[in-house]
Amino acid sequence: MTENKRKPAPGDGLRSLKSTPLFRTINYELYVKPNKMIMIFGVITMLGCIGYITYMRQNYKDSDYYNAVATDETVHLKKKTSKWVV
Repeated sequence: MTENKRKPAPGDGLRSLKSTPLFRTINYELYVKPNKMIMIFGVITMLGCIGYITYMRQNYKDSDYYNAVATDETVHLKKKTSKWVV
């Protein structure tokens, strides 16, 4: 085990405790200081993915066609029709 030369400061959390190199390797995110640029990139990416999924779902709901599987396992596009229209 390596000995910490600096005194623990408030907010250090687990970084101030003595631990094994294996524990530090497995729990890497507990010992690394947060990187704001990576966090901003991650948030923008997640919001972009959620927005794209929402956009695709809305387009699918608004379309007049749906996928229908026939008895011979082929997929066909069929136009949506209402059972209420005679």
